[in-house]
Amino acid sequence: MNTLTKRLFWMAISCLPFISSGCKQSETAVKESSISDALYQNLPFEMPKVQQPVFPAYEVNIEKFGAKGDGLFLNTKAINDAIKEVNQRGGGKVIIPEGIWLTGPIELLSNVNLYTEQNALVLFTGDFEAYPIIATSFEGLETRRCQSPISARNAENIAITGHGTFDGNGDCWRPVKKGKLTASQWKKLVNSGGVLDEKQEIWYPTPGSLKGAMACKDFNVPEGINTDEEWNEIRPWLRPVLLSIVKSKKILLEGVTFKNSPSWCLHPLSCEDFTVNNIMVINPWYSQNGDAIDLESCKNALIINSVFDAGDDAICIKSGKDEDGRRRGEPCQNVIVKNNTVLHGHGGFVVGSEMSGGVKNIYVEDCTFMGTDVGLRFKSTRGRGGVVENIYINNINMINIPNEPLLFDLFYGGKGAGEESEEDLLNRMKTSIPPVTEETPAFRNIHISNIVCRGSGRAMFFNGLPESITPNVPNTDCPKITAKVMTRIGTAYSTIIAGSTIIPTDTKKMAPKRSLTGFTNRSIDSASIVSAKIDPIINAPKA
Repeated sequence: MNTLTKRLFWMAISCLPFISSGCKQSETAVKESSISDALYQNLPFEMPKVQQPVFPAYEVNIEKFGAKGDGLFLNTKAINDAIKEVNQRGGGKVIIPEGIWLTGPIELLSNVNLYTEQNALVLFTGDFEAYPIIATSFEGLETRRCQSPISARNAENIAITGHGTFDGNGDCWRPVKKGKLTASQWKKLVNSGGVLDEKQEIWYPTPGSLKGAMACKDFNVPEGINTDEEWNEIRPWLRPVLLSIVKSKKILLEGVTFKNSPSWCLHPLSCEDFTVNNIMVINPWYSQNGDAIDLESCKNALIINSVFDAGDDAICIKSGKDEDGRRRGEPCQNVIVKNNTVLHGHGGFVVGSEMSGGVKNIYVEDCTFMGTDVGLRFKSTRGRGGVVENIYINNINMINIPNEPLLFDLFYGGKGAGEESEEDLLNRMKTSIPPVTEETPAFRNIHISNIVCRGSGRAMFFNGLPESITPNVPNTDCPKITAKVMTRIGTAYSTIIAGSTIIPTDTKKMAPKRSLTGFTNRSIDSASIVSAKIDPIINAPKA
């Protein structure tokens, strides 16, 4: 063997360890995007391609850091240590293998892909003390809540991918309404412990949770809680969202399941380039505030190829509430929602009610809603302000919608569809007409087409603000809707219902047709409304 041959031989031998280990430290990451460019074709507005994260090939297994998948050992430190190491090495993948991994809060850092293998279950502890009380935003307002089970802030290039499940252990946190359970379920829940409210209609897991609820006058944000001691006392009420990602860029959620959240499930806030692809979100139908995804004040986002089963709104677009939202001034914009299935939920696709920072350039297409309380739900109220515009919805199929396939309500009072009587609604609307100010919400340039629904409670519900000087009700084209009750139009302006067929399922309950006198600029164009009732709630008040 000559000198050159010997040198080449020993060079080859010395490389074998690196070849067998994949040379992971030196490889550059090459995750090909599974997002087709066809998504962006023929959009009715200009939108940049949503950037996808890319990671180095370096990877670690959480077991290397002492994690145990036996469902008993608390893995909070091990998982976060693994994330920190990958972040410090410049990025890569943190692998959670098969097993049940009990843990406290997980904090994602830049350039980390948290990857769950098949049959991996990440179960978050029900110990309230494991979740520090932090300053955050919830329901569009600046407040304090417990730290989320999964969170990231000011991060870039992050992902949660794979095949596993993240369980937020929400039953430990959530109040439950008696009316949402059977008699035997309610009895079992009450016997398990906890406390009831004064009317014996809502169960709370702890006295602190009940006290926190009593401190809330407007939705779920407590008032009059000042000292750290007072906040700590109501800690069980400060239910966190399962996943909170704030002011971050290039985020991907793909392939995994998120379930059983203490409050909302997924809450990206003030993020850019956010993608949800092929995930499942599952919450019990009775879960209070159990929204599936609340995309708030985000720019350039995809929500595609996924399944949502929620206890509240399913796919929801938000941008802050009232003065807090207007001060933030960050609209939710450039969003594609496509090829999703929604099972239970208060609304299949929802805008509001927290939309004070504005919502624009939203495209929703090719979605199926099965049994959602409402199909397409637009909601706001006086005091919000903000402009919702350039909303395009096409080709939505629905079945078994208990209330309306299409609901548009600018007198929203906080209750879910079907929870408020018509008398309650009328009482809320009996107020003087205020002047148009920055607190007046505006909806314009909304186009809804090719909506098919088989089986609904009421075909449509439009209820705008009489003081609004801008068009605030969508143009709709619904080829066929079967409903028990026909369309109701309140004080909404500039409504166009074109090319629609509305078929009553119970003609005996149909009242005679009523005129649309007292309303402004409404048209029912080329519509086939079979035995229909276009029934105004109230005549538009005179200014």
